[in-house]
Amino acid sequence: MLPKLLRSMPGVTIERMGFDNDHLHMLMVIPPKYSIAEVMGKLKAQSASNMRKTFKWLSKVYWNENIVWSPGYFVSSVGLDEHTIRNYVEHQGRKDSDQLQMEL
Repeated sequence: MLPKLLRSMPGVTIERMGFDNDHLHMLMVIPPKYSIAEVMGKLKAQSASNMRKTFKWLSKVYWNENIVWSPGYFVSSVGLDEHTIRNYVEHQGRKDSDQLQMEL
């Protein structure tokens, strides 16, 4: 669903996605003509709307507020060591012992 939502922002791509129990990590390419806040806001708002329509039971889980995603996010730009970041994102959700062996 997320790559489909990005079609309205040419040049923005998701290179890698990794899932953990309660969050996800993405390695994205965001051209300078878009702000990170703009891209993340659009992704979170539109995907939440889509999920609420698709999974009606979400309204029972989040009965107090009409939310799906937490309001915040963490962003870090990738400089010289894109390979390390790409590897980290790809291996989310695996046992901690596997991640400890990675060089970060």
